[in-house]
Amino acid sequence: MPLKLHVGVCRKVGLPQYGSVSASCSAEVELPDQTLDNHDAFQRHARDAYKACEKAVEEQLSDRQVAGCEENCRTTASTPVRQNGNGTSGPRPATEKQMQYLSQLATRIEGLGVRRLDTLTEKVFGVPVAALSSFDASKLIDLLKKAQAGEADLQAVLDGE
Repeated sequence: MPLKLHVGVCRKVGLPQYGSVSASCSAEVELPDQTLDNHDAFQRHARDAYKACEKAVEEQLSDRQVAGCEENCRTTASTPVRQNGNGTSGPRPATEKQMQYLSQLATRIEGLGVRRLDTLTEKVFGVPVAALSSFDASKLIDLLKKAQAGEADLQAVLDGE
């Protein structure tokens, strides 16, 4: 009897005006019978199947979202939420890694730098870099990567176009 591995990934992303888009992928992989006897081989198969599903979900989400972070990122209404110690909830703040990566990207993009990054962030999100939510930091990283690849014009965003 063949050994089957089932893997699934589902992700939902918030959009402006309380909208959202979601994508999911599930896969069934048939494994050699002896795979259960080899823990490393089983983990490798499971990891590979999961990564393939993750990639498919990310591609679906990027295809479905409205083009350009300038339109998607102006609202944080659908931002992932965390419970604070005092019982109130609010957007999850950007992580240390996100902040470091934003700084690295900003210094790599000619004419931007860390100082102008704050101006860009205020134009796009209405808050300084230090106040970004994790969701908005992720969107800003995507925008900076597009700018670095020549697919987005940051000067137009800075000029309010």
